[in-house]
Amino acid sequence: MKMCSIASGSSGNCIYIGTDATHLLVDVGISGKKTVEGLNRLGLTGSDIDGILITHEHSDHINGLGVICRKFGIPVYGTGGTLAAIKEVSNLGKLDDSLFHVIHADEKFILKDITVNPMKISHDAAEPVAYRFQYGSKRMAVATDLGIYDDYTVESLRGMDALLLEANHDINMLQVGPYPYYLKQRILGNRGHLSNELSGRLLSRLLHDNLKAVVLGHLSKENNLAELAYETVRLEISMADNPYHAEDFPIFVAKRSEISQLVEI
Repeated sequence: MKMCSIASGSSGNCIYIGTDATHLLVDVGISGKKTVEGLNRLGLTGSDIDGILITHEHSDHINGLGVICRKFGIPVYGTGGTLAAIKEVSNLGKLDDSLFHVIHADEKFILKDITVNPMKISHDAAEPVAYRFQYGSKRMAVATDLGIYDDYTVESLRGMDALLLEANHDINMLQVGPYPYYLKQRILGNRGHLSNELSGRLLSRLLHDNLKAVVLGHLSKENNLAELAYETVRLEISMADNPYHAEDFPIFVAKRSEISQLVEI
């Protein structure tokens, strides 16, 4: 099973998950053109995609959805709340209702040889989810846009071979930065985004001997730096009450607007 970030950040998100037989996208928050260019870099075309899994309806996760759906007729999967909210977004253009498939948190479904298991997340959207994927004994997850995490989150993400996890902002950069007060409060709130520190603390509870790769994603353009996210998460692992060290695991930061390295398990 493979994972690759085509784009990840506050300005647009699109993640590829696939096997030799099945090719999926988690979100299409970048233009249709950039999505196809990213797929081409992976040796794929839009016609190869078997499904698009939408986490929630915010623009940085669905911007290119209308173009991609109309051009390639790809099935779209999301919760009932998410799909209803998407249909209200006028700038996506006309969407074919027959492509929409309602899924439910904690109810598995199968797309060819990949089992998909959505999980609930806390975010200020209609009915948001993160996604876990299983192919044989291999497991991966894409978990961003979490205002908070709890024991359910930890249990849901436990035992993954590879994980793309949000490290959205540095708290100090956000607090002293240019955002208006209400937006700072939204991001810092329980339905906002995970800070670098919280990302590291959550990751520290998910570490295990067979974890092969950690990708830090959904970084804020204004309130974070790749190096800061990387070092803060590593520091949290080093300070945590567990037997691991940060250097025990391959950790890298997904790039904002270009394809990242391929994780293959």
